Amino acid sequence: MGFLRFLRDNARWLAAGVLLSFGSSFGQTFFISIFAGQIRADFDLSHGEWGGIYTLGTTASAVVMVWAGALTDRFRVRVLGAGVFVLLALACIAMSLVQAVWLLPAVIFLLRFAGQGMASHLSVVAMARWFVATRGRALSVATMGFALGEAFLPVSFVAMMEVLSWRVLWLFAAGISLIAAPILVLLLRRERTPQMVADESPVAGMENRHWRRGEVLRHWLFWMMVPALLAPPAFGTAFFFQQVHLAEVKGWDHVALVALFPVYTSTGVAAMFAFGWAIDRFGTARLMPVVQLPMALGFLVFSQTEGLFAAAIGLCLMGATVGANSTVPSAFWAEFYGTRHLGGIKAIAAAVMVLGSAIGPGVTGALIDLGLSFPEQLLGISGFVLFGAGLVGLAMRRVRGTLSHPA
Repeated sequence: MGFLRFLRDNARWLAAGVLLSFGSSFGQTFFISIFAGQIRADFDLSHGEWGGIYTLGTTASAVVMVWAGALTDRFRVRVLGAGVFVLLALACIAMSLVQAVWLLPAVIFLLRFAGQGMASHLSVVAMARWFVATRGRALSVATMGFALGEAFLPVSFVAMMEVLSWRVLWLFAAGISLIAAPILVLLLRRERTPQMVADESPVAGMENRHWRRGEVLRHWLFWMMVPALLAPPAFGTAFFFQQVHLAEVKGWDHVALVALFPVYTSTGVAAMFAFGWAIDRFGTARLMPVVQLPMALGFLVFSQTEGLFAAAIGLCLMGATVGANSTVPSAFWAEFYGTRHLGGIKAIAAAVMVLGSAIGPGVTGALIDLGLSFPEQLLGISGFVLFGAGLVGLAMRRVRGTLSHPA
């Protein structure tokens, strides 16, 4: 099937995936972190205190995701998705109104759970389940929403911050989320039912069977994957969370750094489509060990260089991993564990990644308070990313032959 025909024949469902991934932006770190300076100033928080609040709220969302993520095996995306967008709008309103510092963890929890957690989860699970032979292409198209959010929202909102209060801007975000809910329902008024697709055309995983969530947790492969699952969200999140601090340490204007984000996004988009094609051609076993290597090199660039041109190169390398990571791991779970219980299995992976995004800001913020700047931390972070990639490489060599349908 040609790509244009694929887009035309599946436009309704692909657009829903894009809308969900774009809508998740208001709960993603790259968006929340642009307000870090104003939040810390209004509540008189240090880097470590703000990072600790962010870690607490995000960790709570990871715990809830283990349960809530499995709902995708039981309910239609239009029902869950509309509810998630309404909840995200309420979270944005709460952020615009919050006055007490002790309420901040609860607001961060709502933003992270509805945005980064459920909206992202719904998008990728729907694509991984609804599409089989073209799974890679479907995931690459749907995750374009992440790229669109990263490319346009930070620049737009930082620019508006010059004339509007940061609290007013959160009301803008709430309005966009509320508008997205009925649009999603309209797109999916003839939704494919996840249960129907999973039951009528199941695709088995390793050992030619459909794994249940408990079996996945008891299998060694999952735990070999954990460092690789943690690293990109933990330290990609930390990078954007600490962007104001990074700009200060490097002597860059914050707006100049944010203006480079479209470079990061463009590379990510190219990687999404390249790896989407590669998934359908080669399978995920060959791809999983390599997707993190560009990020490790990108962090090394940021740790050792000072100019904005070098920053652009580092962002390109990071974008390559983020783009690949938005498609390859999602396809991995379906390919290795089957599609029948995919929602519950993917919920565990989502919880691990959300937990990673909680750990990164907290650890890096605490180290900054102790006198170790974020650029100084990046050399060690690069090493951890390489360690996770190495574990995945060893695991893939051992299990690749157990697939019932190797690429």
